[in-house]
Amino acid sequence: MIFDKAQNSRTIDGIRKWIGKTFSKLNLTPNQWTLASFIIALFAAVAIYNMDFLLGAVLIIVSGLIDLIDGAVARHTKMVTKKGAYLDTVIDRYNEFLYVFPLVFLPISMPLIPIYGWVLVYLFGGMMTTYAKAAAKEKGLEKEIRGGMLERAERVGIYTVGLIVASANLAIFAYILILLAVLSNISAVQRIAKAFKTMR
Repeated sequence: MIFDKAQNSRTIDGIRKWIGKTFSKLNLTPNQWTLASFIIALFAAVAIYNMDFLLGAVLIIVSGLIDLIDGAVARHTKMVTKKGAYLDTVIDRYNEFLYVFPLVFLPISMPLIPIYGWVLVYLFGGMMTTYAKAAAKEKGLEKEIRGGMLERAERVGIYTVGLIVASANLAIFAYILILLAVLSNISAVQRIAKAFKTMR
């Protein structure tokens, strides 16, 4: 969740409470909001596949906003559960995959390797950034392994800006994708190094 990094901010806390109070009136459960973000991500994937990058960016933003709503509604309605938190985490992974994967089918010229290669590097880096955290917890590390140059929120944010740029200039977007691919893997290495340091 995007707000997780500002948990101690009164302003963010106030916004979160307002979101929870406002959207709980629509009588959708937190899990239904989570699934709604997934459905919007599917539409975003179709838009990107059709090279309607601006629409894809807008839909990613909408999907991300809905991702904020589910947790806020869960807290406001006192429906916070482990199943809901798990579903939210899993759907986050699926959503990011849906945002990026359609690029492999597009005729975008890339330096060094084809576009599908850069997409693979990007997705692998994102996966390893998440897995480095999960693996550390699985192995019994008490301290949660977080941080790194790019967490999911930053990756998706930069990617969304990249799509907006792509609607005007694909050449610049190519380099934004390369940057994301490289930095996502650096982030994974940073988390792995932090985990090893914690084990000492």
